[in-house]
Amino acid sequence: MAGLLQALVAVSEKAAEVARRCRAEEPLFRLLVAEKTGPERNRRFLQDFKTLADVLIQELIKHDLGTQFPELREHIHGEESNEFRDAEGGTVTVRVCATPEDTAALLLSVLGPEQTRAAELLAEAVHRDVTLGDTELAGIDPGVSPGDVGIWIDPIDSTNEFIGGREDVAAIDGIAPGGLRSALVLVGAFDRHSGVPVLGVINEPFFQRDPQTHRWQGRFHWGVAHGDTRLCSLSPPAAHACPPRVVLSRAEGAAVAGALGSLGGGPPHFAAGAGYKLLCVALGLADAFVLSQATTFAWDSCAPHAILRALGGGVVALAAALRGGTGDPPELVYHRPHPGEAGAERWANRDGLVAFVHRQHLRAVLDALGDLPGL
Repeated sequence: MAGLLQALVAVSEKAAEVARRCRAEEPLFRLLVAEKTGPERNRRFLQDFKTLADVLIQELIKHDLGTQFPELREHIHGEESNEFRDAEGGTVTVRVCATPEDTAALLLSVLGPEQTRAAELLAEAVHRDVTLGDTELAGIDPGVSPGDVGIWIDPIDSTNEFIGGREDVAAIDGIAPGGLRSALVLVGAFDRHSGVPVLGVINEPFFQRDPQTHRWQGRFHWGVAHGDTRLCSLSPPAAHACPPRVVLSRAEGAAVAGALGSLGGGPPHFAAGAGYKLLCVALGLADAFVLSQATTFAWDSCAPHAILRALGGGVVALAAALRGGTGDPPELVYHRPHPGEAGAERWANRDGLVAFVHRQHLRAVLDALGDLPGL
């Protein structure tokens, strides 16, 4: 059905504008933070924050997609609870209301009455119409029926970098080790029957500053991998001869980093944000992203995975791939929660992952890690 891919891009653009507005209001931004606790907490961080921007972006995506495609309403999933701590310590359920005025009034109950203008700006961004100027995108019908898919949203991937707001992090070989560049909006669609990702949008709200206005400018990337259809806004990166260039999490174990560094493709790069590292592979800045730990989730990987599939690559479960077997290693799927788990852990990529475009790079990574104990 024509329109679903375009709708995913449109909501990502609206979401990116909300993220930029939240960063532009520094006193407001300090007020917008609430701490995750209990089963919603990502165990990797001592403090893992939920921002109003996260919740509002997630709810605007649910609202806009559910309005345009009613059959999707019960199948749009995200990282965030939509309950937010208000200025008096109570709880407010954040949602998109019928009018900008109603949405602003609800946001005021979170922000407090002294933040009237901030609430109005956020409500304006949530309710604004988005016009896409991408003529190539307008003509694409990926053949994906909204009734057959579910949606995973990561409203602001790399929340800690978004909160920190660093702008002076110098890129190394094109890869930013941290900072605002790694804060992304991720919206992916998966087949509800097979769990395979079929559509993906990655939006970079903080790609660069306009040299005249000094305001942040963003960009987006999209991919279609449905049936035999492979379409992408990116061109497949060139197949560099092995050994591969690898990007890792800063929390990756020393044994894994050492084994991959010894491949000969240069020392591993380190970067923040699972979505950003997956994007680095899609852009050809790295040949593989390797993660041995269960610290990413369905919302982190669904959208980038669809784009990598559109480019001819994929994302496999590391531990399962290392166990071997005939045929290609199993790729991640997005429709089955882990039984017996609670909260975010139901959707953890608990076998780790390897993301790639070219299979020779996947094979090189698996060969390098095959003899490491504990994987």
